[in-house]
Amino acid sequence: MSLVEKYAPHLPYLRRFSRALTGSQSVGDTYVRTALEALVAGSASLNDELAPKIALFQMFLGIWNSSGGQLEGNISDGQTAAANKVRKLSPKSRQAFLLNALEGMPANDIAAVMGLDTEAAAALLAEAEADIERELRTNVLIIEDEPIIAADIEGLVEDLGHTVDSISATRTEAVKAAARKKPGIVLADVQLADGSSGIDAVADILGEHDVPVIFITAFPERLLTGDKPEPAYLISKPFSPKNVKAAISQALFFHSD
Repeated sequence: MSLVEKYAPHLPYLRRFSRALTGSQSVGDTYVRTALEALVAGSASLNDELAPKIALFQMFLGIWNSSGGQLEGNISDGQTAAANKVRKLSPKSRQAFLLNALEGMPANDIAAVMGLDTEAAAALLAEAEADIERELRTNVLIIEDEPIIAADIEGLVEDLGHTVDSISATRTEAVKAAARKKPGIVLADVQLADGSSGIDAVADILGEHDVPVIFITAFPERLLTGDKPEPAYLISKPFSPKNVKAAISQALFFHSD
């Protein structure tokens, strides 16, 4: 098998990784091109003992790290809220995070790419996750009329390090709570205590504030009608705590700043 046949299938993924690492399509592609030119010139090499993708990424990061590669401070092409959050990670934990999140590499493969032992790679992943959790911490508005369920959701929210500003049981209460203090995220039921609608409450709040919303409801069919925009985050009751926590983190991570 030729070098092209062996490594070319993995180049699109290397470009994706490089773009995420730099926060820029143009700068990311430039780094990949530089790495490939170094390979052709003989100033870089690939480890034949590793799987092709691992070897390619290892070669790339070797050049990146030795050249002092860093994120440019004023990059804006295609930049997203998620990319901005990743850029705040320390260089090594950012590399580990992206290798895992984008490329699906487990700790042992990350270790091979980065020239670490597996424990060190796992530690970098844990560091990245903790940094992102700190970055995502915010204040929360819960719209839920069942006290026990509201308390369960409040506990899950606080487990993630967030602060619950208000638990509202009606549309009116929810709108007033959001007016007093803009929430960082809203977790809403559909059917509320006085017969009012959590959907209407959320619509009122979104009319004033751009915030991510997660619906947690026993009536998902009311939101999955197909005749109007549907929520990105919808959890059915009874809910799994793990699913709620994951949805909160995802909604905050990908929401525009």
